[in-house]
Amino acid sequence: MEEFSPRILPLLWRRSVPARKAVGRPPRLSVDLVVATAIRLADAESLEAASMARVAAELSVATMSLYTYVPSRPELVDLMVDEVFWARDLTGAGDFRERVLRYAQRTFAMYRAHPWLAEVSTARPPAGPGLLAEQEYVLAAVATLGLPLHELNRAATAITAWVTSAGRHEAESALLRRTTGLSNDEWWHQRGELWENWFDVTAHPTMTAIWNAGAFDRGADEQAQDAYEYGLGLLLDGIERSVEGDDRVP
Repeated sequence: MEEFSPRILPLLWRRSVPARKAVGRPPRLSVDLVVATAIRLADAESLEAASMARVAAELSVATMSLYTYVPSRPELVDLMVDEVFWARDLTGAGDFRERVLRYAQRTFAMYRAHPWLAEVSTARPPAGPGLLAEQEYVLAAVATLGLPLHELNRAATAITAWVTSAGRHEAESALLRRTTGLSNDEWWHQRGELWENWFDVTAHPTMTAIWNAGAFDRGADEQAQDAYEYGLGLLLDGIERSVEGDDRVP
């Protein structure tokens, strides 16, 4: 069973506590520097590359020295995740859609810049300032509609679930491009024989009709982006209409 480490919360919320006045020789490293170095390695290579040993080597210190700042690799990963969450800088005014689209754009940019996030589970994210800033921002955006308080959270959760799912797909695609050298379109192109020799038009009449209409002509990534934007638009439309009580879910 996964155990909670009480050491992680003070590290996640380290900027919320006034810094202590240094006594004696100033430390060579800092938690911020360790985390930034790990993120840089993960961005350039993979999450696996951001090991304690590799981070220590990048900082020209012994591996054991890092444990003074970050107690373990799992805690380092938690700090990395919350750091990039926080870096989205989810601030800014506007109406409901403006705020949600800002959140969506910055979240997509985050996953594109840090594809290793696809290797980290978001089912139990680190309870740090980055996560709470996201939740507060999306809840506040939904609150501008005037929904009852007991409905705010499920509407906000629906938005973050949709955006996060699409963002993780973007990150996973980037990882696969890095590891295989193939784009999603190139991967499908390699399987062109499927359509020529194995695809049965009578067994897949709807797909065939869509194919003949040219709806599959765009690349896989473009289709995924279109579907994401289409779904997000419908989701926001539905939330806005629910303010009038027409589409309330019991």
